[in-house]
Amino acid sequence: MNVFRILGDLSHLLAMILLLGKIWRSKCCTGISGKSQILFALVFTTRYLDLFTNFISIYNTVMKVVFLLCAYVTVYMIYGKFQKTFDSENDTFRLEFLLVPVIGLSFLENYSFTPLEILWTFSIYLESVAILPQLFMISKTGEAETITTHYLFFLGLYRALYLANWIRRYQTENFYDQIAVVSGVVQTIFYCDFFYLYVTKVLKGKKLSLPMPI
Repeated sequence: MNVFRILGDLSHLLAMILLLGKIWRSKCCTGISGKSQILFALVFTTRYLDLFTNFISIYNTVMKVVFLLCAYVTVYMIYGKFQKTFDSENDTFRLEFLLVPVIGLSFLENYSFTPLEILWTFSIYLESVAILPQLFMISKTGEAETITTHYLFFLGLYRALYLANWIRRYQTENFYDQIAVVSGVVQTIFYCDFFYLYVTKVLKGKKLSLPMPI
């Protein structure tokens, strides 16, 4: 396991902790897309079913359990504990527009037509688009809180670091996972505009504002 993989995992974990911390401290989940969090919980659930069948390492198992716990605690906070603060009026992205094509693609493009492999493939494809409800919500409201932008930045950084991880693995192990790499590239592209705004505005102490849809 190379340094890019470890840094990617830590960036991903930090993003989730930042989001949970924001909700817990403020007792509020305004500006956070519950639909994106449901999709991420679904990603981890379908990807980590091998927890019961395949042991890789203590590190791998602990990270999987932590990601699952963080994902479901976040969903609970949004739709349970702090539901009254949830901005459902602006969290309106149609999830079927993502789920239907992702499910279809998972059955068409996979490495093995077995339940676990199809579910793993589904999780990879779904993760590449799971952030879209959050980005749609930000574009709809026209702005995002600073802590939410930090969360998005570290999520995007995680994907970029994982791309570096795949490149490194190809160089050192001659290993290439086409599904994971292509999906990772797609996901990283979604963050490109956000990265630019984050560097030019948020890091300079300005609030992130986006043009509202007409």
